[in-house]
Amino acid sequence: MKVGVEQEEHTELLRQLQKHSFDYFTHEVNPANGLILDKTEEDWPASIAAVGMALTAYPVGVERRFIGREEAVERVLTTLRFFATSEQSTAVDATGCRGFYYHFLHMGSGKRAWCSELSSIDTAIFIAGALAAAAYFDGATDQEGEIRSLASMLYERVEWDWMLAGEETLCHGWRPEADAGFLAYRWEGYDEALILYLLALGSPTHPIGPGAYAAWCRTYEWKTIYDIDYLYAGPLFIHQLSHVWIDFRGIRDAFMRDRKSDYFENSRRATQVQQEYGARNPLGLSHLSKVCWGITASDGPGPATRKIAGVERVFFDYLARGVPYGPDDGTIAPWAVVASLPFAPDIVVPTVMNFRRMRVPLANPYGFKASINPMFAGADNEAVGWVSRFHFGINEGPTVLMIENHRSGLVWALMRRCGPLVAGLRAAGFSGGWLE
Repeated sequence: MKVGVEQEEHTELLRQLQKHSFDYFTHEVNPANGLILDKTEEDWPASIAAVGMALTAYPVGVERRFIGREEAVERVLTTLRFFATSEQSTAVDATGCRGFYYHFLHMGSGKRAWCSELSSIDTAIFIAGALAAAAYFDGATDQEGEIRSLASMLYERVEWDWMLAGEETLCHGWRPEADAGFLAYRWEGYDEALILYLLALGSPTHPIGPGAYAAWCRTYEWKTIYDIDYLYAGPLFIHQLSHVWIDFRGIRDAFMRDRKSDYFENSRRATQVQQEYGARNPLGLSHLSKVCWGITASDGPGPATRKIAGVERVFFDYLARGVPYGPDDGTIAPWAVVASLPFAPDIVVPTVMNFRRMRVPLANPYGFKASINPMFAGADNEAVGWVSRFHFGINEGPTVLMIENHRSGLVWALMRRCGPLVAGLRAAGFSGGWLE
């Protein structure tokens, strides 16, 4: 009887988290252009990654009856129409250039904000969202047909090969100023760029070659940590982001075939490493345990230095925290634990339930706050300590979408029907499983 009650409790908690996180995309939006606020801070811009999350979340909202189909269609169309007609040029205040979009856009005008970069990864997340919406809204109405047409046009307009900038691996981005140009950073080392490479490989108009993917894979690091062998990346979100759209169960590229694994299994192992790090608690933090973990790129209480229980601790603000090599200042991100639900529900569910006991879902509209740090004193909530004041669209999205992939596999099923993505997987050398 107790097991049944616990099952009902965690099912209801996940339903609430999914609904409250979905509400971010219907509340923190400009209804005139579909742009989604990056972060709930005053006068903050939109991010195109958050827009991509919203476009993917609207079909989930329809299926879960958080929103009606007609309203979802209208929201998707408003968004895609804006991007289809927004300025694409080398002007410093355009919305995008060569099919790519600037990382941050003004919520009202949709023009480039903060001198941000033309972002390859954030454009990929936006395009993934557009393709997911196109796969879901497959009806015969003019409106749903327009969604499919606009999504195809936006995808085919992206000049992915240009972002190679004459080298083997894809560049992080580009700035239009005369003294700027392509950024010095490239997508190398296992990271969130898997979705980027696959969409670039599958493009029917401006593809990159398989050699670019092979060059990226050569920068991977395979490690053994806590007797667990896996493709290493420190921040937990890296092991989740591309999985929002792609079902990697049983499909393998050459790298994973050689290691008799796949990217889904790899994310399961990365989640286990996170829990084991919490259980071992090598820094002697007051709160980490096997049911309190989740270290990733997140907001934090710093910059600050404080002496706690005789130990001087350094605290950071927004930073890509990681396991097991750090940086780690005791800040954990509950949403990142939820987003690992499809990989390891056996260790995720008890941790999520523990967050509820810790009163992490404080009085706020969008589920778990972005991050907490129980060691940082002076907060109102003694159990949780410091709590981020903000919600972020790129946190709310994986919460909605990975809960859904765990419950029904909806997004994965949609993207298995996405021809260009399947073409990208095949070009990257994936085979087996559902690809057969």
